[in-house]
This record gives sequence, C-alpha cells and structure tokens, in this order.
Amino acid sequence: MSTRTACDEATEAFQTPHLIRLGPNLYGVAFTLMKMIPARFILHRALRNGLLGPGTVIVETTSGTFGLALAMQAAHLDRRLILVSDPVIDERLHRRLVDLGAVVDRVPETASTIVGGFQAARLARLAEIRSTLPDTFCPEQYANPDNPLSYARLAEQLLEDLGQVDCVVGPVGSGGSMCGTLTYVRSVLPECRAMGVDTQHSVLFGHPDGPRELRGLGMSLMPDNLDHTVFDDVHWCSAPAAYAATRQLHRRHALFMGPTSGAAYLVARWWSGRHPDALTVVILPDEGHRYLDTVYDDGWLSARGHLSTDLPAEPVPVSVPHEPAGPWTTYAWARRSHADVLCASRA
Repeated sequence: MSTRTACDEATEAFQTPHLIRLGPNLYGVAFTLMKMIPARFILHRALRNGLLGPGTVIVETTSGTFGLALAMQAAHLDRRLILVSDPVIDERLHRRLVDLGAVVDRVPETASTIVGGFQAARLARLAEIRSTLPDTFCPEQYANPDNPLSYARLAEQLLEDLGQVDCVVGPVGSGGSMCGTLTYVRSVLPECRAMGVDTQHSVLFGHPDGPRELRGLGMSLMPDNLDHTVFDDVHWCSAPAAYAATRQLHRRHALFMGPTSGAAYLVARWWSGRHPDALTVVILPDEGHRYLDTVYDDGWLSARGHLSTDLPAEPVPVSVPHEPAGPWTTYAWARRSHADVLCASRA
C-alpha cells in the first residue's frame, strides 16, 4: 500500500458518521469531524484539476473544525497551510492545528468593532496574505460550490440506510451541510422538511449582527453557499439552552458532542415528538473534546450563570425573523428566499 493511499484512508474514516437511534422516530447522524467531508472533497478536486501543486500553499479563514479538517488533510498531502483566525479560537483547537503544522494567523481583538466583525477582518487578512505568496489555493468554504456538493455522500447514506427521511435538522454556518444534504435528499424525497438551527445575533436568517457566545454556527456575513429556499423552518437557540441540551444528549444517550449538536438535538427532539409518524434525522457535526473546559465543566457554566439553565419545553413562534423572544424561537421560513422573507416581514 502506498503512503498516499494509507493517508487517504486515515482521513476517509472521518467522513462516515455513526447513525444512532435516539427515539422511536429520531436518528442522530453523529460525526467525529463532519467538516472532513468538504475539506477532503475540495482538496482532492483541486489536486485533480491542477490547482494544488507541490509548492502551493493552502490558505483559508476559519475559527472552527473546517480548519482542523484542512490541517489533517494538508499534513497528509504534504502542503503548507495558513489559517486566518481570530482571538476567540478555542485554545485546544489552536494547539492541535499548530501541532499538525498549520500556521495560525489571528486578527487582533480590535477587529471585532468593524462592520462584519472578525469574519470581515479575517477575509481582509486572508487577501493580504495571498497577495504576498506566489502560489496559493483557498478552499473558500463560504462560497465554493464544492462545499455543498460534497454532502451528496451523506444524503446517499441516509437514503440507503433509512429509506424514508421526513425531516432533517441541523446547525447552519457556511450553509454547506444542510443545503447540500437536502438538495440531494429531495431529488428522491421532495417533501422532506429542513429545519435550520441558528443562534441569536447571526445574520443568516434576519437577525442583526452582534456578539455570539455560541460558536460553530451563525455568521456575521452572508455566505454564498447558503440557499435560504432549502429551509421550511428556522430555529434560533441561545448558548445556555444549547449547553444544557448538549449535556442532556450526553447523559441520555452517551453521545459526547459539541454545543452545535446540542442545539440541533434540542430542536429535533421537540419536532420528532410532535410528529410521531415522521422519521426525523438530526445532524451532530463534531465530538465534544474541545469543550471539556467549557460546556462539560460545571465550574465554567456556573461562573456564567448557565449551570442551572432549564431546557425550554418548546420554541416560541415569532411573526418576523428578527423578533427576539427568549432562549429558543422559531419562524416558518417556508422555502423562501432571504429577500422575500425580509420583504414580507416589513409589510
């Protein structure tokens, strides 16, 4: 077996999730590292198309697990990797990235005050770095159509293993996982519902931009890969509610996942309970190792007033998407474009 084949098999394993039954009509799609799907797909396609030569430097902006997936794959491909991040990147993640050989360039704390926040500052720094290097490749997870395209493999697995899928629930960041998965599921099951999970102060579905405690979902800038017409309903989940749901997922099902998974689980458990005849699937993107010192630390939760947070029994429906109404709200998006929803909410 060649070295390249052995390395490919090592990252290949991270693309396949465990399908776990969480209730009579609820299945969890539990990943060790879901972002390996687009990272591996994008880099391998770049290799085939001659965009990733031996001296090409991979550069990307990320503060989450897409960076980790890129670092793992870049190490296997023997390519240099520069990641532009921000001061709030998780320190456990930062140590892993550096140990894998990635250069992590953090924009300054003051960048949070500009329009678009850290994400706009990171994109500007990314462009600056690329201008100084003779040969670079940027995966562009927010705009590259290969991101959603890569999730055809997940849709295929769901259809093969479950047959009928009536609803898919998942967190939304770049838009790749939910938009890509639902596009392919609906080529077979057009009535399958999509429930997007966001957090307050994220611009993705109409909230004004602002500070977000809950990391791993939501955005300060609108990504090109987010197709709003995919979504039937949108849920906004607060950080304390997501943390409590994450811990409940661990205690009830021994699934050690991150808080974006907890937020999605909160929504999926409620929806599947209200629709017992529908088969619901919830996407759980990554494991909880990065959160041992935070979400899984009672002292950390207590210091922030989150330890005694009670999970809301159900979401509060809102009549306009930007209407704040507590720790968990929902809006009937009805597969409309962003512009159509905002126009209707102002009428």
